[in-house]
Amino acid sequence: MIEFNQEHLKSGIRECWKRCFTTSDQRYTDYFFRYIYKDAYGYAKTIDKHVISSVCRIPMDYMFNGRVLKASMLTGLCTLPEERNGRHEEDVMEVVMDACSRSELLTFVNTRKPELFYQYGFESVYKRSVYALSRENMKRMNNYGCAYEVSPIDMLKVYSYYIRNFNGFLARDLDYFVNYKKEVAARGGKIVAFYDGKDQIRGYAAIMIEGRVARIEEIVYLDSVSLMKLLNAALMERAEVFLHVSESENLSKVFPSVKRVDYEDVMVRLNDKELFSRLFKTPVETVQEAFAISKKPINLNEHYMQ
Repeated sequence: MIEFNQEHLKSGIRECWKRCFTTSDQRYTDYFFRYIYKDAYGYAKTIDKHVISSVCRIPMDYMFNGRVLKASMLTGLCTLPEERNGRHEEDVMEVVMDACSRSELLTFVNTRKPELFYQYGFESVYKRSVYALSRENMKRMNNYGCAYEVSPIDMLKVYSYYIRNFNGFLARDLDYFVNYKKEVAARGGKIVAFYDGKDQIRGYAAIMIEGRVARIEEIVYLDSVSLMKLLNAALMERAEVFLHVSESENLSKVFPSVKRVDYEDVMVRLNDKELFSRLFKTPVETVQEAFAISKKPINLNEHYMQ
């Protein structure tokens, strides 16, 4: 039986996550079900009211070529280990994809296993790059202007300026950054911001500490000075820092000696090509053709459980 938008599913979906995503940060799972999850997000296959397979569908206001589109992000598709001989995930996804097709132009999924989603019409569109930084390939700078106490309103302000350079992103608001600060803190991370001489914020970085290394999962910057200040702040935390940015930012010119690795990040499904074509006055048949009409580089850095 496929159920959705039911209060009693929450505990079962949470247990499914904990048993299936054993290598993921359990602190994030706790955060997700406390601050993000809503009953309307949960879809699950149940047997005798016991969740055996599930996925979450999180609605989003998506900006593309100056228009706000209703969309959603799928995350956390999983099936209990003892139930993986059946086609339970397929049953859940059929219901979810039918709902998506009826209500939105685009559906997204962030996943480490893209091969699971090709059968549902998803195509890889968003790529990100990771750079392995160390003191040997970074010019040392002092931390003047850096602050570890940054308000959500300042983060929203600088993000709004930064994201104007891109297309294809989530329309974030103040509540988003209130919750993002909670998420980073819950996972043991830090947010460092850089302010100029006039106390105007110029950028921020979300730094996650993972043993002997640090990972910057999001960095927002308005110029090269703010970029370098934030990276130096991260290198004060750990001697090795992995910097994740959108593929289009291409920082290889800034760090010519640093190894860059590109990876697939977010997949997209085009639910109504005819409506998309009429809306943007361009005939498209595929996801790739739809995103080819983007007027700016695309940048979508929204991640839940992968």
